[in-house]
Amino acid sequence: MAWISTFCDLVTDGDTFWTTEPHCIRLATVCTPDKGEAGFTKAKNTLERLILNKSIRYEQVGTSYNRIVAEVTVDGMSVNHYMRLEGYTC
Repeated sequence: MAWISTFCDLVTDGDTFWTTEPHCIRLATVCTPDKGEAGFTKAKNTLERLILNKSIRYEQVGTSYNRIVAEVTVDGMSVNHYMRLEGYTC
């Protein structure tokens, strides 16, 4: 699949966000706590700091629950890799 450029305008949790198209995108091989679980706010804030209101690129690798599952980059950095380094690994 091809890389697509877009803009992140809403982060819903630490591994899911919306683009302006609108498309719901989930980070591939990243698992963060759900709302109400310990660590939810930290994970969401981390993802917001990385991509919210920024131009991003993604490559779709699958789908899940009507979401695009993707590898995502911002400014040439892998967002998926960064979140996994922070400990959010499936």
